[in-house]
Amino acid sequence: MRDRAYDRLPMDIPGIKHRYGSNVHILADPFHLGLLGRLTAKGTIQPEINTLVVALYQHLTKVILNAELSRKNISIPTRMIDQTPRGMFHGEVIDSESRVISVNIARAGTLPSQVAFDLLNGVLNPTLVRQDHMIMNRVVDDEDQVTGVSVMGSKIGGDVDDAIVLFPDPMGATGVSICKALRIYKDEVPGTPRKMVAANLIVTPEYLKRITTEHPDVVVFAIRLDRGMSPPEIFSTTPGDRWDEERGLDDRQYIVPGGGGFGELMNNAFV
Repeated sequence: MRDRAYDRLPMDIPGIKHRYGSNVHILADPFHLGLLGRLTAKGTIQPEINTLVVALYQHLTKVILNAELSRKNISIPTRMIDQTPRGMFHGEVIDSESRVISVNIARAGTLPSQVAFDLLNGVLNPTLVRQDHMIMNRVVDDEDQVTGVSVMGSKIGGDVDDAIVLFPDPMGATGVSICKALRIYKDEVPGTPRKMVAANLIVTPEYLKRITTEHPDVVVFAIRLDRGMSPPEIFSTTPGDRWDEERGLDDRQYIVPGGGGFGELMNNAFV
């Protein structure tokens, strides 16, 4: 005898309506939008900043695992099994034999990647979980415009064959850094990943344009879309309807409304 109610769980990802493509998921989550609002608010300082980053990335990582990892059906005897043979739970869960790699793009990505790595080790077979590290810095010109990215070092622990490769990076601003990291994994790391996933707290239309153009196979998850530098008439349109007119970056290529430089804020090092 088996209750089939949990055999096939829905795969839907709750998100806002947009026109950025099927690989982009901007979550519709009032609870975590509130936490993100506190994180980005003027006056929020350490230790609350990192406490909120941890809470947000625990949630975002769980959403991604539910959406992207394989599943399996299990039957588990509960503590009631000694009383009745019906003391069994049957249902669909994440397949613990899935392989996932979390990539730390230092420095804003260091804490988010560690949060994802720790959570993954608690859900999956730890021998199939890995954390890689990349030290990168964006290169700007005399007008503070991003012209590229400098890769100063990396520790990549092996191949990516059949793995979900996760890039937890809070601020999806220009997209230059993550697109460089994605290119390195595609061109220089052995193996074919099952999927590559960007995990961002905030993204801009410019970031989404770059990543979906340069890496259309990559899946993007974000808690919030910021397009605060767009013309006023844009704000009443569905995101992506007038993509070429949408703007989320100021003249220094910081996100608006945004929350400032997360690498600086998360490390109390304003350089």
